[in-house]
Amino acid sequence: MTTRPLSRKPSPSAAVRRFATPPLLLGLCILAACTGKDQPAGPPGGAPQALPVTILEVQPTKVETSVEAVAQTEGAREVEIRARVGGILTKRLYEEGTAIKAGQPLFQLDREPFDVAVAQARAQVAQNKARAEQTVREAARLKGLLAQQAISQREYDTATSDNSAALAAVQSAEAALRQAELNLTWSTVTAPVSGVSGRAAVSEGNLVSTNGLVTTVTQLNPMWVRFSLSEAELNAATPSGRFKPQGVRGVELILPDGSIYPVRGKLNFAASQVNPALGTLQLRGEFPNADGALLPGQFVRARLLTGEREGVFKVPQNAVMQTDKGAVVMLANADNKVEPRPVKTGQWVGTDWVILGGLKAGDKVIVDNLIKVRPGAPVAPHGPGEGPGAPGNKPGAAPAAPAKG
Repeated sequence: MTTRPLSRKPSPSAAVRRFATPPLLLGLCILAACTGKDQPAGPPGGAPQALPVTILEVQPTKVETSVEAVAQTEGAREVEIRARVGGILTKRLYEEGTAIKAGQPLFQLDREPFDVAVAQARAQVAQNKARAEQTVREAARLKGLLAQQAISQREYDTATSDNSAALAAVQSAEAALRQAELNLTWSTVTAPVSGVSGRAAVSEGNLVSTNGLVTTVTQLNPMWVRFSLSEAELNAATPSGRFKPQGVRGVELILPDGSIYPVRGKLNFAASQVNPALGTLQLRGEFPNADGALLPGQFVRARLLTGEREGVFKVPQNAVMQTDKGAVVMLANADNKVEPRPVKTGQWVGTDWVILGGLKAGDKVIVDNLIKVRPGAPVAPHGPGEGPGAPGNKPGAAPAAPAKG
């Protein structure tokens, strides 16, 4: 008997695995191909993206040239009030620290000794006048006798000499009376100028000596401001390069809080020589101070306006960078690439630098993103308020509706 091997029918699960595998691989290949096709391509050659920057297109202008210095205010007149005569102070006639006028009584000394001196001087004048009249009559009588040769010439000359002495005594007594009357007037101490009174240096009952200090008066209107500047600073701030007091256009005052005094002053003094110890020139400005806003002794800043310079440029202070080779600004050139430009700076005017050299009309100065820009890098320049961060230009914002006719 011949035996045949039994044939085994394949199971359904094995068939499924054999025929399911190829479609799965095909699906994965198709998915990979589609994914690669939809992937965005990067910038060709790795070129950098342009950086948005704000630019300022500069044009030449003119500015006032100035130089500043620390200054101190002082009254136009600071007067020490002193007693012209000595005596006992009986009364103070003013309120300390208040405004007073020229000629106003401030102190009263004891008047009685001065009244007595005046009375004595008047009595002496009367006595000397009586004696002078007597000598005049005697000289006239002797003159007649001399004509009759009843007396000698010597007797007449003696009488004439006595008459001259008597007349001189009258003049001396009258001068003493005038002095006594002045002393009586000076027993009332008055203010020589108008201003603000100071603290009384003496009180009632004290003995005031002749020329003794009793108080002070400070004239506050106008107010003076003293300051000093070196000759190099003055010449550098003058357009002609040579400082002349006659060319000063005025003086501005910067108060301790940083504000500017509303009224411009004038230069009323410039020293004729430089201080050899400090190398500075002493200057003084004068300012009206009718409302008393300025007080003596304040530390302020004086800005001396030395003239006017034309053909300069003004750029924001943050646009100027200081390097080891000097000041530099960054420009956006015609190809919209960053171009560093060395410049010569002058003074500050508000929040701007004055550029004396290095720029020309139409240059586009970059004023922001200066930390990110590099020489030669591409930029996307725009004017102030026109960049991506400007109102109305935010991502996803709807375009502005056109204005109606």
